[in-house]
Amino acid sequence: MKSANMLKVLSPFDQSLIKEIPLVGKEEVEKALSIAYSLFQDQSKWIPAHERIAILERTAHIMSTRIEELTKTAASEGGKPYADSKVEVLRAINGVKLAAEHISQFKGEQIPMGLTKASENRIAFTTREPIGVVSSISAFNHPLNLTIHQTVTAIAAGCPVIIKPASTTPLSCLAFIDILKEANLPDGWCQAVVCGREAAEQLVIDKRVNYFSFIGSASVGWYLRSKLSPGTRCALEHGGAAPVIVEKDADFEEMLPLLAKGGFYHAGQVCVSVQRVFVHQDIVRDVADKLAKIASKLIVGDPMNEKTEVGPLILPYEVDRVEEWVNEAIDAGTEVLAGGKRISDSCYEPTVLLNPPLNIRVSTLEIFGPVVCIYSYSDRDKAIEIANSLDLHFQAAVFTKNIDVALDCVKKLNATAVMVNDHTAFRVDWMPFGGRDSSGIGMGGIPYTMHEMTREKLMVIKSKVL
Repeated sequence: MKSANMLKVLSPFDQSLIKEIPLVGKEEVEKALSIAYSLFQDQSKWIPAHERIAILERTAHIMSTRIEELTKTAASEGGKPYADSKVEVLRAINGVKLAAEHISQFKGEQIPMGLTKASENRIAFTTREPIGVVSSISAFNHPLNLTIHQTVTAIAAGCPVIIKPASTTPLSCLAFIDILKEANLPDGWCQAVVCGREAAEQLVIDKRVNYFSFIGSASVGWYLRSKLSPGTRCALEHGGAAPVIVEKDADFEEMLPLLAKGGFYHAGQVCVSVQRVFVHQDIVRDVADKLAKIASKLIVGDPMNEKTEVGPLILPYEVDRVEEWVNEAIDAGTEVLAGGKRISDSCYEPTVLLNPPLNIRVSTLEIFGPVVCIYSYSDRDKAIEIANSLDLHFQAAVFTKNIDVALDCVKKLNATAVMVNDHTAFRVDWMPFGGRDSSGIGMGGIPYTMHEMTREKLMVIKSKVL
C-alpha cells in the first residue's frame, strides 16, 4: 500500500502494519545509477578479489549471528511459515559463502596460435572481467534469498549493483544491505531503491546498465526486456506449471510427502511448485486420495506460529484469484478431493483437484497458489505431450523405479531440469536454475549468475621471440 510517498509494508496474514518506509522517485534512481556507473568507470575504485572474498565472508558471519531476526523479518513480510523462512535464511547465508568461494574460479584460457602461417609468433589468452553496472528487480516469495542471488553474485563478480525489492517485501532486502555496509562493502557498490514501477523502469532502459536481472511475471519480464538498451545482457526468471509423471511402480511412501511439500510449500507461491501431476490410470485414485489426505491435515495459518505449515497468499487479491480459478474447475465438473475453499481473506485451503479439464485456467496457467491438479493417463507419451503443451517450461519430475522409463521421461519432457523420484521444487544454489521458452531466459544459480555477470577479454601478444 502506498500513500504520500510512503510505502506501508503489511503482514500478508492479517494486513497489520509492519513498517512504513519512504518511496523514492526518478531523481533518486538517477542518483543511484550515476553512483554505480561512476564506480565502474573508475577502475582504481574496483574492489580487488581478495577484498571481495573478505567482505562476503564477514557478511556471512554477521548473518549467522542474526538468523532469528532475519527469519522473523522474512516470515512477517512474506508470509512463508517460520520454519521455512528459517531454512531460507540458512540458504541465504550459504549463498553468500558460495559466492565468496567461486570468486577464485574466474579464469580464462590460452588460445592456440601458430596453427597457420598468419598466426605465427603470437601467444593469446583470455581473461574475465566484470560486465558493468547490474540492475536487479526482485520478487516477493523469497525476499532474502532472491536478494542474495541478485546482489551478492554481482558483488562477487566485481560489479556495482542496484536492486529494487518487491514492494510487498522490501524489509529483508534492506536488512541485508545494512549487513553489507557493516561488513565494510564500500559505499555505492550495492544500493537498494524502493520505488514505483515508473521510476524502476529507469533501471531497465538506461544505457549505463550492462546486466539486468528480473524475477517475476512473464508479462512484465518480457515487456522490460523489450526496453533494454542495445547490448544489455539479461536474465529473466518467470513462472512455471510444473508437471510430474507418476508411473505404476512409484514408491508411494517416499513420493507422497514429496508431492505435498512441492505443491503446498509457501502456499504454492514458488515458480517450480508441483502443479500438474499425471498419474497412471491403475493407481490414480489411490495416489489422489492419499495426497488429499495429507493436504487436509496441513496446518494453515499465521506464519509466525512455528507449527504453521502453509501460510497466507501474499495479497487478498491472490486469494480471490485462486478461488475464482478453482470454482471454474468445479463448475466444469472437476472432483475436489481436498480443500477447494478460502479460509479467510488471506488463506486458502490446500487443494487437490482430480481430472480438471485441460482447457481451463488451473490446467493452462501457473496457479501460484496451494492447488495441485491430478490427471489420469494410460499412455505415458500422451501424458508427456500434454505436459509439454503449455508455453511454460521450467522444472519437471518423474517417479518410477525403472531407469529406462526415467531416462525416457528426462529426454522427452521439455524442461530445464527433470527430477527423478523427487519433487519439482528441489533446488540447491550451486546448480543451474532457470526457465526456458516463456518461463525465462538466462541461467541462475550462484556460480552461473556470477559467470554471466562477467565477460571475456582476449589478449594477443605478437613477438619475434615466440
